[in-house]
Amino acid sequence: SNGDNSPCSDLQHYCGGTYQGIINNLDYIQEMGFDAIWISPVVDNADIPPRHGYHGYWARDWTKLNNHFGSEDDFKKFISECHSRNIWVMVDVVANHVAPVGLDFSTIYPFNRAEHYHDWCDIDDYDFDHNQWKVENCRLAKLPDLKQENGWVTDTLLAWVKNLVHNYDIDGLRVDTVPEVPKWFWYKFTEAAGVYTIGEVFNFRWDYLRGYIGPMNSILNYAIFRELREVFKGGSFNNFANTISAVQNFFGNELNYMGNFVDNHDNPRFLNGFGGWDGLMGALTFSLFFTGIPIVYYGDEQGYGGGDDPNNREELWTHMNLSLIHISEPTRPERISYAVFCLKKKKN
Repeated sequence: SNGDNSPCSDLQHYCGGTYQGIINNLDYIQEMGFDAIWISPVVDNADIPPRHGYHGYWARDWTKLNNHFGSEDDFKKFISECHSRNIWVMVDVVANHVAPVGLDFSTIYPFNRAEHYHDWCDIDDYDFDHNQWKVENCRLAKLPDLKQENGWVTDTLLAWVKNLVHNYDIDGLRVDTVPEVPKWFWYKFTEAAGVYTIGEVFNFRWDYLRGYIGPMNSILNYAIFRELREVFKGGSFNNFANTISAVQNFFGNELNYMGNFVDNHDNPRFLNGFGGWDGLMGALTFSLFFTGIPIVYYGDEQGYGGGDDPNNREELWTHMNLSLIHISEPTRPERISYAVFCLKKKKN
């Protein structure tokens, strides 16, 4: 927001992006055809070296905003500026866990007592497809796991999300770590939010994914994620066509509300070993025109190719080449009416 275009020296830390920085670049986003923006979680986050809470998923004080991104007035101004342009704002939210504080919950507010959390056990990779109890009750990446069975915890989370949406006039929510929380809670959470919710269900089993449509209004489309990348890397279009036909038959009308994407902040980018620029443009074109809501991760339009987190969360301001193709200018304008530009580290 201050015009500094120097590279970020440490992608595991805050890099200077602010709400005002997004405001300054709304023309850049809007001129590509987007009419919605998905931003990082906005609550106060813990700073725990070496990684810090720049990403927004280490909540510390649920009653405060993250001042690294600007003041409350700055946040309100950002939303107001977006709405004045008919751009919707979707905020990332977390209701599964808090910052990695071990067993000392004294710095977390208001969830500062041991009874607010499940007993410590860790989720292993094997558990995601074989032990749903551990997925819902143990720690993901050692992050303290909130105990929704505690009525006070659930009531507090529901009141928090209701107030967040109402106080800031938020248009939608991307919900983190959905399978890690029981479905009965998400029904209540979605109702309390009162706006469109799209859940992160990081799994490739179609029946498992579908089970969270209902508790959430919809989900990110991991059903086609791997196949979409593979075909535009040089795979078989016949196999891809068969997969798409099967997905359409399986999900039916539910596809209309699912979020199509090629890249995101949880996976190495397409250009990091999955294919070249032409392949990326092909994959993005498919995601824009296939049934559902297209989501484009910031930096794809600039040819970013970062690897695993945090290298896939590069700064944008050092590579603002405005001469590149406007990837979202469609031949069928109505298909862009729900296009989302995903800003996961608020860039200047």
